[in-house]
Amino acid sequence: MGSDQEVPISKITDIIIGGTPKTNVKEYWGGNIKWASAKDISNCNGRYIYETEKTITQEGLENSAAKLLPKNTIVITSRGTVGEMRLLPFPMSFNQTCYGLITKEEVDALFLFYKLKTLLGKINSLSYGTVFDTITKKTFDDLRIVLPPFPEQKKIASILGTLDDKIELNYEMNKTLEKIAQAIFKSWFVDFEPFQDEEFEYNEELGMEIPKGWEVKPIDEIADFLNGLALQKYPPKDKNYLPVIKIREMRQGITESSDRASPDIDKRYIVVDGDILFSWSGSLEVCIWCGGKGALNQHLFKVTSQTYPKWFYYLWIKFHLPKFQHIAKGKATTMGHIRRHHLSETYVLIPPKDIIEKMDKIMTPIIENIINNNIESRQLANLRDTLLPKLLSGEIRVNVDDGGSKE
Repeated sequence: MGSDQEVPISKITDIIIGGTPKTNVKEYWGGNIKWASAKDISNCNGRYIYETEKTITQEGLENSAAKLLPKNTIVITSRGTVGEMRLLPFPMSFNQTCYGLITKEEVDALFLFYKLKTLLGKINSLSYGTVFDTITKKTFDDLRIVLPPFPEQKKIASILGTLDDKIELNYEMNKTLEKIAQAIFKSWFVDFEPFQDEEFEYNEELGMEIPKGWEVKPIDEIADFLNGLALQKYPPKDKNYLPVIKIREMRQGITESSDRASPDIDKRYIVVDGDILFSWSGSLEVCIWCGGKGALNQHLFKVTSQTYPKWFYYLWIKFHLPKFQHIAKGKATTMGHIRRHHLSETYVLIPPKDIIEKMDKIMTPIIENIINNNIESRQLANLRDTLLPKLLSGEIRVNVDDGGSKE
C-alpha cells in the first residue's frame, strides 16, 4: 500500500466466516483445537482470547465449515452483540457467529484491531435485523479506513500496545493475588491449618468443630449491606452528574453509555475506588470497585464495616457466593435474586481480635495491591483511549526511524 489512502476493510483482509461441527457426533468434540463462540469473545478480557468453553477435534475441523485460522487473526462478533473483537494469540477455530479478518501484506494486524475499535459505532450502524443485530461480509465493503504506511502502522500499534501490555499484566497479577488471598482464606477458615494445635469445640449453627473462642455470626452482622437507589428519580443537574453503577458497570466499568444521576444524593450512596459491591439480583457477583466515583444503583449492595477489615467481609461474601447464586437460580418465575433473610441465614466465623489483627497484616497488603493495580489500569486505559483516535486519525503523527518489517 502507498501513503495514506482510504480503503475498504474487505480489500486489506481475507474475511472468513466460522462454522460448527455436527453436535451429535461426539468424535468431533473435546479435542485440542480451541473453538470460540461470540459468548467466549465477549466474556474475555484484554486484546487476546486464550480460553474457550468448547474445543473440537481435527476430525471435527475437517468435516465442518469450521476453519483453523492463524495467530493474529482478528475475530469480530457478527450477531447479537455486534462488534466485540479479539485477536488470536495462536491458531484457533470459531463458530458462525463470528468473522475472522486475516490481514494482507503491508497491513499490521494490531493496528487494524485498534482502528476497528474506533469504528464500533459505524459497524453497529451498518448492522440490521429484527431479532438479532447482524453484519455480513458486505459490511466490510462499506467499512473504509485511512491506511498509513506500514512502518507508521507498526509504530502506532506499538505505542498503544505497550499501554495494553501493562493493563493485561496488571490483570494477570490481580488474578494471581486473588488466588493467593482465597487460598490463605481457605487455609484459615475452612481447613484451620494454622490452628490445629488449638482446642476445638462443636458449633451448632455450623454443625462442625471450630477453634475454641471463635465466634459465629450471620454475615449481615459483620458488615452493612446498603442497597442502592432507584436513580432514575435523581436526574443530573446541568453538566454536573455522577455515572450510575449498575451490574453492567461492575463488569465493564463506566462507559459513555452509562446512565447519569445527580451528584447531590446521600453520600452513603456514592461509590469510590476500593468499595466492595455485591449484586444481589440478576447475575450475582461481588467485586472490589476501582472504576472511579459513581452512584450506587438499586440491585447492588455497597458493603462496609466499622468493625472488620475489608478483606474479611469481601472474602466471606466470595466464599458464600456459590450458595447465593444457587438460591437465585431457584427463582424460576422471576429474575434470580436473594433477599435480606438469606444474608441473616448465612454464617461466618470470627477469630479473636488478636488473630484478626495478625491476619490483617498479611491480607490487607494483598487487597491494596489489587486496588492499586486496577486503578493504574483504569488510568492507562483512559490514556490509551485518549490517544487512540488521535493517533489513528492522523491528528497526532508518529516519527518512524526505520522502515519496520512485517512479521
